[in-house]
Amino acid sequence: MNSIKGVLLINLGTPLSPSTSDVRTYLKEFLLDERVIDINPISRNLLVRGIIAPFRAPKSAAIYKKVWTEKGSPLMVITQNVQALLVQKLGAEYVVDMAMRYQEPTIEAALERLYKANISELTVIPLFPQYASASTGSVIEKVMALMSKWQYHPNLKIINNFYNHPLYIKAVCEKAKPFLDKDFDHVLFSFHGLPVRQLFKSNPNGHCKDDGKCCLSLTNNNIHCYSAQCFETARLLAETLNITKDMYTVCFQSRLGKEKWTTPFAPDVLKELAGQGKKKILAFSPAFVSDCLETLYEIVHEFDEDFKAAGGEKVQLVPCVNEHPIWIEALENMVKS
Repeated sequence: MNSIKGVLLINLGTPLSPSTSDVRTYLKEFLLDERVIDINPISRNLLVRGIIAPFRAPKSAAIYKKVWTEKGSPLMVITQNVQALLVQKLGAEYVVDMAMRYQEPTIEAALERLYKANISELTVIPLFPQYASASTGSVIEKVMALMSKWQYHPNLKIINNFYNHPLYIKAVCEKAKPFLDKDFDHVLFSFHGLPVRQLFKSNPNGHCKDDGKCCLSLTNNNIHCYSAQCFETARLLAETLNITKDMYTVCFQSRLGKEKWTTPFAPDVLKELAGQGKKKILAFSPAFVSDCLETLYEIVHEFDEDFKAAGGEKVQLVPCVNEHPIWIEALENMVKS
C-alpha cells in the first residue's frame, strides 16, 4: 500500500481585489504581524491602523490596479500555476496544496485539507529563497501553531531557504538568457529590504556588525543572515552568468519608514550608476519567485523612472522564475531530496 505524501507551497499573499477596502484589509493583516513590524504591540497597532493602512491603502490600490490581470493578482495566478505544474511533476503519490501567509487561500484551510488526506509526510515550502524572520519565519510559526492542534503528526520537513539551490540558480539564469545579448552597461541584483534590527535579532552569535560589511560574504558565522544569503545568491548568479564583480551591484528595495534598513538602497544605487554614465541596467529580483507588485511595478516603473530622471535610459527587469520548468524541477528536488 502506497502512502500519500503532502506538499504545501506558501507565498506571501495578495489583496482579494485591487479595491481600496481589500488592499486596506490585506495591509492590516500583513503589517500587524509581529514579525513584520517587530515593535511594541500598542505602537504597532497605532502605526498600522491609524497611519499606514488608512493613508497607504488608496495609493497601493491604484498601483495594484496597474498590475492586476483578467485572472486576478499576478502573484496568485503564478502560484496556482506552479501548484498545478508540481502536481503533474510529482504524480499521484503526492497531494500538493498552496496557501498565502496573508489573506486567502489560508494556511489553515490548506493544512485542514492535507490533514483530511491522511498524509504520511508533509513538506512545507515557504516560497522565499532567502530566510528572513518576517517572511519564512512568520510562515513557519503559523504552520507550527496550527499543526500543534493535530491529533496525529506526519513526518514533517520544512524548506527554510533555497538561496543557493543549484536548480533555483539555474532557473533564474535561464530567465535571464533572452536579455544577455542586449547591450547593458550594468547588472543590478535587487532584493527586498529589511530593518537592520531584524538582522541583529536573527543573529544568535553576535557576529552581525552595524557597518553591514559582515554580510558581503557567506561564512559559518552569518549563514542564517538574510543579507548574507542575498549577497551569496547574487554571487552565484553572477558566477554562473560570467558577470564580473565590477559589472554588478547588490542593492535593496521597498524601504518603509526612516529607521536604518539594509543597504545600499536601490534608488541611491540607480542615481549613482546614472552619474557614472551608465545608460542601460539589467535588473534581477532574486528575493521573489513570482512576479508581483515589487517587480512588475517597483522595478519596471519606479526604478526605470528614477534612473531616467538621473540621466539613464532604461532599467530592464529579468522576470522571476514564475512557472519555468527548471523552477518546477527545483521544487520537485526539494520535496524528494
